[in-house]
Amino acid sequence: MDKAGSEKSIIALEGWLQTPAGVYLRAWEQQTLDHLTADIFGFNAVQIGMPQLDTLAANRMPYKYLADRKIRTLAEAPRRAVALTCDPVELPFASQSMDLVVLPHVLEFSPDPHQVLREVERVLIPEGQVIICGFNPTSLWGARQVLRRVGGTGFLPRTEELISMPRLKDWLKLLNMTASHSHFGCYAPACRTQKWLERYTFMDNAGPRWWPYLGGVYIVQAIKRVKGMHLIGPAWSRKTAAAPSVVPATNKRR
Repeated sequence: MDKAGSEKSIIALEGWLQTPAGVYLRAWEQQTLDHLTADIFGFNAVQIGMPQLDTLAANRMPYKYLADRKIRTLAEAPRRAVALTCDPVELPFASQSMDLVVLPHVLEFSPDPHQVLREVERVLIPEGQVIICGFNPTSLWGARQVLRRVGGTGFLPRTEELISMPRLKDWLKLLNMTASHSHFGCYAPACRTQKWLERYTFMDNAGPRWWPYLGGVYIVQAIKRVKGMHLIGPAWSRKTAAAPSVVPATNKRR
């Protein structure tokens, strides 16, 4: 997919997020991201793309930014204003300057997802964290998407390729980023109406137990590791013991 095709896909995603299925997805991702980011500490955090979701709402870092491809109106980004515009393949941040980077559905809509991950690895500090949201190809939603290629109607917005969680973890491992947590959600079938989504609410309760890897979306949390680096405590200075003073000895006179 070229750059123009990628822009069209992102526009299609923005429209899809306003549908009942998109609202259903955003509700699950917001709840899960609030839980994951609440206890991540540091100074600088950035969300890249998808301004319809505030992925840093529960995080307590003093500096939190939203980066997107273009400036948004208040209606397009009601929860957090866009702080800067950029292309995810060229992040305008210094190396090792970010404690947390969140990528909500950025990789599957990027013409070069490998370069996006390389940029994320560059800007993260050692032991910094990245959280990635993606559509799961091994799901009812992903199966519906495959039908598009054989003449059927797709359910999700058009993407270059859906990235499976095992494949994503392999990419992260090559960049010395270790996956620490992973979650699947949105187990309901590919329904377009609120009425049918509500009928399949029971699948969200049974899915994590009976078919945990078949959720429509996933979230992966990974930590940047630096080889040969060990976290140590403060270097306490030890006071050297003073040498005993010499006392002259005298003979006693009787």
